[in-house]
Amino acid sequence: MGIMLTNFVLALFFAWLVMLTFVVFQTKKHYNELTTRTKRRTIDDVLDELMKETAGIGKGQEVLKKHLADMELRLQGSFRKIGMIRFNAFGKAQGEQSFVIALLSEKNSGLVINFIYTPEGVRVYSKTVSEGKTKEYSLSAEEQEAIQKAQ
Repeated sequence: MGIMLTNFVLALFFAWLVMLTFVVFQTKKHYNELTTRTKRRTIDDVLDELMKETAGIGKGQEVLKKHLADMELRLQGSFRKIGMIRFNAFGKAQGEQSFVIALLSEKNSGLVINFIYTPEGVRVYSKTVSEGKTKEYSLSAEEQEAIQKAQ
């Protein structure tokens, strides 16, 4: 019984040794492929190169974040909201050929352009808008409606 137990333990150790040998050869094969593919001699060289690339990517991300923040600041003043209303300037005989366009930023500032069709031609008027209101001139009902539509 003692010999049988000894043989069992030896077989177990042999199987463990075979498994460890397989793992070591697989690791050595992977290491050789890695160093051959990257044309480096040691894993330290590979890791150093990866660290340099990672640092470069981090710097690139910072530049992109700064650029994105700058673009967002620029876009705040751009026209992002548009509203248009068609209307009859001088009764129903001429149809809805006149119209108002409101071009507003995120802060509801921008301008209102009024195109009034007359038999002699088209008249164009504009008014600046700040936070949805104008300080210089009063807004017509159509202009107010175009601003509301844009918001």
